[in-house]
Amino acid sequence: MIDRKLALAASRLALATVCGTTLASAAAAQQQTAPTGTPAAQRVEDDLHNSDDQPVGNIIVSASGLRELDVLAGTSVVDIAQIQRDAVTGQIGELLTKIPGVSATSFAPGSSRPVLRGQQGERVRVLVDGVGTADVSNTSVDHATTIEPITVERVEVLRGPAVLLYGSQAIGGAVNVIDKRIPTRMPDEAFHLDAFAGVDSATDLRTGAASLDVGLTNNLVFHVDGSYRKTGNAEIGGLQLARPLRDELIEEANEKRLKGEREEAADLLEDASQSGFIPNSDVESWTVNAGLGLVLGESTFGAAIGWYDTNYGVIKRPGLKHEHGGEGEEEEEKGEENVRIDLKQFRADFKGDVYLGEGAFERLKMRVGYSDYTHTEFEGPGEVGTVFDSKSIEGRLELVQNTGGVLRGATGVQYMHRDFFAVGEEAYVPPNLTDQVAVFTLQEFGTGPVQIEAAARGEFTKVKAQTLGIERDFDTFSGALGVVYEGIEGVRIGVNGSRVARAPSAEELFSDGPHIATQAFEIGDANLRTERAWGLEAYARGKIGAGTFNLTAYRQWFDNYIFLEETGEEEDDLPVFQYLQQDADFWGVEAELSYPLVDTGSFRLLSDLRASYVEAELADGTAVPRIPPLSLLGALEAQTDAFDVRGEVQWFAEQDRVTTFETPTDSFALVNAMVAWRPLKDNRNVTVQVAADNIFDVNGRRHASFTKDFVPLIGRNFRASVRLSF
Repeated sequence: MIDRKLALAASRLALATVCGTTLASAAAAQQQTAPTGTPAAQRVEDDLHNSDDQPVGNIIVSASGLRELDVLAGTSVVDIAQIQRDAVTGQIGELLTKIPGVSATSFAPGSSRPVLRGQQGERVRVLVDGVGTADVSNTSVDHATTIEPITVERVEVLRGPAVLLYGSQAIGGAVNVIDKRIPTRMPDEAFHLDAFAGVDSATDLRTGAASLDVGLTNNLVFHVDGSYRKTGNAEIGGLQLARPLRDELIEEANEKRLKGEREEAADLLEDASQSGFIPNSDVESWTVNAGLGLVLGESTFGAAIGWYDTNYGVIKRPGLKHEHGGEGEEEEEKGEENVRIDLKQFRADFKGDVYLGEGAFERLKMRVGYSDYTHTEFEGPGEVGTVFDSKSIEGRLELVQNTGGVLRGATGVQYMHRDFFAVGEEAYVPPNLTDQVAVFTLQEFGTGPVQIEAAARGEFTKVKAQTLGIERDFDTFSGALGVVYEGIEGVRIGVNGSRVARAPSAEELFSDGPHIATQAFEIGDANLRTERAWGLEAYARGKIGAGTFNLTAYRQWFDNYIFLEETGEEEDDLPVFQYLQQDADFWGVEAELSYPLVDTGSFRLLSDLRASYVEAELADGTAVPRIPPLSLLGALEAQTDAFDVRGEVQWFAEQDRVTTFETPTDSFALVNAMVAWRPLKDNRNVTVQVAADNIFDVNGRRHASFTKDFVPLIGRNFRASVRLSF
């Protein structure tokens, strides 16, 4: 784990980011390190000096103008070395599942979104440098997130009241992805090249990415990057279907056989016995981005454009009666074709950071993102089923106070507009417009052992369904207050209280139609009220001897929690689910401990322990669906100047606390191993890695997934990759 010396070095060299902007005064920031297995201190210090473009240390971020953002106590950073180690698939959700408090939707290898403290969908925002990805992954679990993990620089995971920074759709937390599409510093050399290539055995993966930064003049830098990823069907450790679904299909096959429907019975038995791989789980995607950055002393300006393109399979629940094609024998045959999503997004971004001098305000920061997004769901070769189209723009403007005063912080405004349109047989959400304006502030007071932090956000949201003639307006206020104590050397102890609010989304308000991804006919409620939650969070983190630790306990009391409930009715051969509201109670704990068992300077043996647990219950005593179970991770990592060797076990408990319409999941453990080699003494950012995931070929199922009964996790997988930076 990084020691205090490295933390001070990192604070001088790294540009931490939160609120969608780079930290202006990192040299004065007090950085805390997260207890995950990171490279040895001296080696990381060398890496920081060798490559300004890629901070290697695992550094907890700070908000603009603040020394610490403890009001978001559950904060983690995944750096580029960890991305290389853990990026098993091309979806951001799978990358983060080893972080305490984080799971994933794991709908399919081509679509997986983060789950934070049991919250997903509309309660978790996925961001690119502080503004939304502007895809439609929040509307449905089968819609991919438009981020390619191997092209990013680092990922910040904010658990807790991240709504104060990023909007009401972050009531459960936020994932902020930092990339280099907009260059903000001049390369030290004529050009700077980063590259990555990887293969694996379980999905027949072939992937590669590269980025290039070139100084065109003394203050103008050009950036270009691209990536390509292609996989086959994912291999699994055993049968595709979970036992309850398999038994259901076998029983139905027996009924068909008794009725003389032998062909249909044979099809059902074939589905029940499918093993070894997941049909229609292959993925092909590519990206390209280009940007320009202007560096004028302590001020920077930049813009970028980019394209994201992916095609992946939507894995259909075997035995599902509802067919995409509609009624009639000919249409049912169409419905048996593989369903695929072809997704495309054009994105344009602008970023500005203006130095204002030594007055009351030090910096003015600007961030704007525009997206033109379309994805088409094909229900057979050339057969268009449903088309989703979304155009959106989001912008932030932020004034950062000078940090020399007693009161430090930042104040800003944010605007978001989304124009959503869907057409086709499963366009279950009508065309709608969403407009949102917000003002926010984050402030820190005190320099002694006791510090006070406060944050507030006012948000004004308008959601309009044009074809229904319905318009809803929501005015929400969120706030948080935190107290921090630093009287124990190297340790921070604090308590945060918060009151956050979320406006219902268009999908929750206006849905009315079949939704195969959730295997339901979904009906919204245009009269839904604002969702609100009181939150309390206590934490302690810092150094314990030569190691580091992080312990957080939290509770959220929801008023008018929005959820889908089965009505008992059926429509289009699908069970009907209605959006309802009820109070709910979430609580949980997260813990991390990293401790060097041996440290001789040239050799280090680290222990890495992590744990998380969350429990959620509605006011009527029933369980909130798809809540991840208790998870534990233990690892040992040996580190030298040239090699890292890591072995780890991640265990997931059974989850039998379920609601009426979901099935329980069994416990399972994943055993992984990794060897990383840095062959060049003068460039430690060249890394060759080989890894083995799920060594014992376990058939694991992620409880937070809608598709857990027929989409298990990838089986035994051998991976090899190389990362270059020079």
